Amino acid sequence: MIRFLVGFLTAVVLVFLALYCYVRFGFIDPRADLEPGSLESNLAMPALDASVDRRAPDVKNPIQPTEENLLAGMKIYQSDCAGCHGDVSHRHSPFGDSFYPRAPQFVEDAPDMPENQNFYIILHGVRLSGMPAWKTSLKESEAWQVTTFLSSMDKLPPQVLAAWKTAAIEPGTAVSADAGTKAPTKDK
Repeated sequence: MIRFLVGFLTAVVLVFLALYCYVRFGFIDPRADLEPGSLESNLAMPALDASVDRRAPDVKNPIQPTEENLLAGMKIYQSDCAGCHGDVSHRHSPFGDSFYPRAPQFVEDAPDMPENQNFYIILHGVRLSGMPAWKTSLKESEAWQVTTFLSSMDKLPPQVLAAWKTAAIEPGTAVSADAGTKAPTKDK
């Protein structure tokens, strides 16, 4: 029995050593213009989901999905997120497809994770994906507004949807709380 256990443990160690060497010595192709392999697809995204689920604090969104908060979240989303994740006028972002892993296209497939996890990702980003940590650029209340907007994206009130369409069509235009008023903005 001891010989079997030693043989089994040796085989497990050798498999892990082979995998480590395969990764460490550059046999994995890092190109972003290739589709991920099945091992990566079946391991990386579930690992990310599990990691976010484990680390995201169990907090409740303090922002109500009022028109005012949805408009504020939409403005932040449109200026900071839409280039990678798409918007109402550009449902699929070719720029988002250039990332590896591909940036989720939220207009095509609304975020389905709990709000506390979306909030966590907005604040802390996702390493090796191109998703930045916004905690130094956004106030906590603004991150919650974006989270609220993401959660409501597929059921926006008509006035917010109209404002988003206007903002998406005319880049460099800020939309006021009264969805019909537009004011030019200065480029950052």
